[in-house]
Amino acid sequence: MPIEPIAPAGKNTAARRRTRFSVPRGLIAGTLAAAALVWVPYAFIPGASLLSALVQSGIYLGLLVLTICSRRAKVLLVRTLQRYIMNPLFRLMVTVGINPFGLAILETRGHASGKIRRVPVGNGRKGDSFWIIAEHGTRAGYVHNIQHDPHVRVRLRIGLRYRWVPGIATVCPDDDPLARQRQIIAWHPLRALNAVNVRVLGADLLTVHVQLNTAPAGQRSGPPPRSGAEARSARPAVSADSPGIRA
Repeated sequence: MPIEPIAPAGKNTAARRRTRFSVPRGLIAGTLAAAALVWVPYAFIPGASLLSALVQSGIYLGLLVLTICSRRAKVLLVRTLQRYIMNPLFRLMVTVGINPFGLAILETRGHASGKIRRVPVGNGRKGDSFWIIAEHGTRAGYVHNIQHDPHVRVRLRIGLRYRWVPGIATVCPDDDPLARQRQIIAWHPLRALNAVNVRVLGADLLTVHVQLNTAPAGQRSGPPPRSGAEARSARPAVSADSPGIRA
């Protein structure tokens, strides 16, 4: 399925000057959306816990303040939680076929160790394209792996079964991650929920594109995979002003 080209973002958007205390684009909107998901059930569901709503709101506010003060500290905190608590749990759930959050598994090869690395990501599939919004930008381990080896696999639900689909991944620094995120949500509630989590937990969003090879193993043919630079030059960019469905 061909990707419709969208006008590239302006230079002032891609190279916006940062100050010591800055708020990443989309963070405030994501925090407000997350708070709404906490307080709306409390307002309309009898017996909802006020303490739980206050605690969750405090966590979101703390993450917001931490991001403004030190993005590096936030990335360290969130990556630690994801590595030892969240990612193992989500990987196990997807492996056994329990996937209430609509996630996929991205498989890369460690650039230093050479070992297989698997990380849960939001399901941003659009035909033969798979889009990922890396919440930690170039600090994400799988982004480092992709920059050294673009050959990846994605575990997706194809029909009634989950299977591994090979692909070529490309980091897209000139792509607008918020505009791309709005585009791939497409009124899908689980993707919208994942988008909120990415904005709340993220510090420097970055777009990653995976060109999937969905043909059966015996029918895969075509030219050899392009290098990262060639694939990157062929990928269309998304502008911050492009129309899309807002999360």
